[in-house]
Parts: sequence; structure tokens; C-alpha cells
Amino acid sequence: MSVLETCPCGSNQQLEQCCLPYHLGLIIPPNAEILMRSRYTAYVRADEAYLKATWHPDTLPSPFQLGDQANTRWLGLSIKHYQNSDPDHAVVEFVARYKVNGRAYRLHEVGRFVRVQARWYYLNGATTDD
Repeated sequence: MSVLETCPCGSNQQLEQCCLPYHLGLIIPPNAEILMRSRYTAYVRADEAYLKATWHPDTLPSPFQLGDQANTRWLGLSIKHYQNSDPDHAVVEFVARYKVNGRAYRLHEVGRFVRVQARWYYLNGATTDD
């Protein structure tokens, strides 16, 4: 993916002006919604290191592996709801659409996030049936 392309997170900005600075560690996501968008972009870019670094260590699967992404095509992210329950906890409801070997899927999740020492982390999520 060229950094001159539109960022996959749905912001309509160029990748280099949107999620790439987070992936490179130049800045940290200021809130849980931006972290969620940057994590989606990390899945699109198969950036396993960023996904691990932004997953809270208490809930990070061990071992964490993205697996074979060659047959996965990410189609888009839609943020349905974002809410801080207090300054250090938030939920982000989102739908991520993708195809594996040409078959379409959608992941509808309510993700929980926590801020620790000014950094937001993904804790876990509950998928919902539509």
C-alpha cells in the first residue's frame, strides 16, 4: 500500500496524514476511536507489531498471530458508536467488512478500551449479531 493512498480507516485522509504516524510510533492515538481506526488500518496492512503494542497485555492472546492474510481483503470500517464511560475507559462499536477467498464477512463488535499512562489500549470486544 502506498502512503499516498487514502487511509483504510475511513477518514478520507491520506495514510501518511492519518494512521501511519501512529503505526510508526511518531504520535500516540489521542482517544479510543482513533486507536480503533488505527488498529483496523493495521489489520489492512498486516502490521502485527502495532496490533500487539496496542492490545492491553492482560488480554493479549498468547501467542498472537495474524495468520495468513494473503487471501483476506479488507473492505471498510464503520464506527457506529463511541463513548467514554470515564476519562480512562471507552467503548467503540464498529463494523469491519472483509472478504476471505472471495466470501464476504462483517465483524460487528463493541470493543472496550482503557487508557494507561496516557496511552489507549484495546482490552476486548463482544461481537453482536445483526
